[in-house]
Amino acid sequence: MLQAGIVGLPNVGKSTLFNAVTRSRKAEAANYPFCTIDPNVGVVEVPDPRLKVLADMSKSAQIIPAAIEFVDIAGLVKGAAEGAGLGNKFLSHIRETDAIVQVVRCFEDPDIIHELGSVDPVRDIEIINNELILADIAALEKRRESRAKKAKSGDKEAKEEMLLIEKLLPHLDAGNPAITLELSDNERTLLHSFFLLSNKKSIFACNVSESELADAVNDPDSHPYVSAVRRYVADHHHAEAVVISARIEEELSDLPVEEAREYLRDLGVQDSGVSDLIRAVYHLLGLRTYLTTGPKETRAWTIPAGAKAPQAAGVIHTDFERGFIAAQVVTYEDLVACGSLLKAKENAKLRIEGKEYVVQDGDVVEFRFNVSK
Repeated sequence: MLQAGIVGLPNVGKSTLFNAVTRSRKAEAANYPFCTIDPNVGVVEVPDPRLKVLADMSKSAQIIPAAIEFVDIAGLVKGAAEGAGLGNKFLSHIRETDAIVQVVRCFEDPDIIHELGSVDPVRDIEIINNELILADIAALEKRRESRAKKAKSGDKEAKEEMLLIEKLLPHLDAGNPAITLELSDNERTLLHSFFLLSNKKSIFACNVSESELADAVNDPDSHPYVSAVRRYVADHHHAEAVVISARIEEELSDLPVEEAREYLRDLGVQDSGVSDLIRAVYHLLGLRTYLTTGPKETRAWTIPAGAKAPQAAGVIHTDFERGFIAAQVVTYEDLVACGSLLKAKENAKLRIEGKEYVVQDGDVVEFRFNVSK
């Protein structure tokens, strides 16, 4: 299962957010730096309102959503790349994740200590990313030393690595994350083997106060901190920013679903910021969902974006991929509009797709296969 690491400076709401997305109290949230030392890991269900609609239609006995893992990682401080604070441990934990959720403090509260004494979200983002970049520079310089002799002797792979390293270092030295460097497809594939921290896809969670949540969600540019973060990460990281209130979300995690929705409506928002964040991270990880439905269960199946029908079938069982014949497919929207699979077939909305079909997010699928020899 793919993992997203929750990172940020101390006391920005990382552990509170982790507790909210996992609907647990696994992570200690306290008003002092480094209350998280060893990372907490939680499996998180991906909110998908389509599942209940299909389950009601099929009278399913069970609903099974998609899931991903979130990791709550210790707070970083300036100098982490040189080992300050819990730097080395922090960086090693980030390296093990597949994407980064960077929590940025966008609220004022004199009762909650800020590591640097003031609230400045763009500064905080720059501190964390500078540490990731410094760690990457050190790793690349070490890699360059180890590849130099092989490259001189004519080793083709070592030469390609050396060329990429020489292209990367000036980019990183200028304070730019590796993920923003324009590269060819071959260079990008090679870059993945370097496991650079600043090459991980990121999303930024703007943590606002309860009183500011509705305005920040409904008009992000009306909130000065949120607006600044959105502009900065779009320009410097090619990334998205979402608005959450970690404290509210943690409180909501203790309530039944309908009570939580009513509470949010009273605050002036329609949906949970954490729900939006989870869905955004799911897509950030390159994951998509196809659906199956019937009396036994309605289920969301996770596939990589671009997966073809046999590969998607293999997620259910390897026999489905090995003996794949065809996929019976209808879009979620068409199925709901028709009201049943039978009506969808009668209205020519149900189609048969072969091995080259790329499964789309929201496809409702039934596979035909034969593994007899």
